[in-house]
Amino acid sequence: MAGNTAFQEARRFLLDQRRDYAAARAGFRWPRLDEFNWALDWFDEFARGNTSLALWALDERGREEKRSFAEIASRSDRMANFLRGRGVARGDRVLLMLANLPELWEVLLACIKLGVVVVPTTVLAGPAEIQDRVERGKVDHVVAGSEQARRFPSGLLPSGMRMAVGEAVAGWLDGAQAEQAPTDFQPDGPTRASDPLLLYFTSGTTAKPKLVLHTHESYPVGHLSTIYWLGLQPGDLHLNVSSPGWAKHAWSSFFAPWTAGAAVFVHQYERFTARGLLEVLSEKGITTLCAPPTVWRMLIQEDLERYPLRLREAVSAG
Repeated sequence: MAGNTAFQEARRFLLDQRRDYAAARAGFRWPRLDEFNWALDWFDEFARGNTSLALWALDERGREEKRSFAEIASRSDRMANFLRGRGVARGDRVLLMLANLPELWEVLLACIKLGVVVVPTTVLAGPAEIQDRVERGKVDHVVAGSEQARRFPSGLLPSGMRMAVGEAVAGWLDGAQAEQAPTDFQPDGPTRASDPLLLYFTSGTTAKPKLVLHTHESYPVGHLSTIYWLGLQPGDLHLNVSSPGWAKHAWSSFFAPWTAGAAVFVHQYERFTARGLLEVLSEKGITTLCAPPTVWRMLIQEDLERYPLRLREAVSAG
């Protein structure tokens, strides 16, 4: 647990020095880690008995789901046991193709606990992009939303476990079955900080996307800096305008807020509108927001006086 202690000390230092950038810059030291698993060593410890809000999902129909840190820790344990029971093992590669559903956070946590390598993929990927990720990413298993699962031609499917989240899909495991798995999860061994965790494909704006491998240290620990940059504090309600499958989603919708002890607000929508976002920001009491410049340009064209906001931090990225 020495690594976890160093991680917690670095986290606390950045939270304490939020208003003193010079002191933060002068005094911060990256924690030196040998063994470290963010989901087990940080999240589960923080979530133990913690009934405070961790995830709040809202869809276009107004349906809401709220889950506490303790609930998500328990559900991710079930998911980890379920995946392990279906042959997912440490070092395997799992293509993760889910929209902004609560299950996305639970599956990612479960994968971290298992020590597998996750290949995040946008739900907009077509057959050619999926095939490229499966082949070059050497994918063993797939977790996808039901809609996305139906897009996988049979010839693209790896031979390992295939799980669909949502409606049942022929030939795929039903993700809802994970709720029946045991809650007591025990890791099969230690996770080294240098072990691979995430395999991202770059945007490929000028050439074919490149693979970038991240470890259990480079993202979970590296984005301590993102906590400071976003201005996150424990108890915040954070909204990040980013789509799953892209690296920014992991930074600002997963590692940074939960390391800070903030809740993640998930706004599910088919088509983005500035008015829709402003209504959510106002009605749900969002305290921190990160969005790309294109979104900010759309927001400032609206009548902002109509929307009483509680934003303490507003950040642009992209």
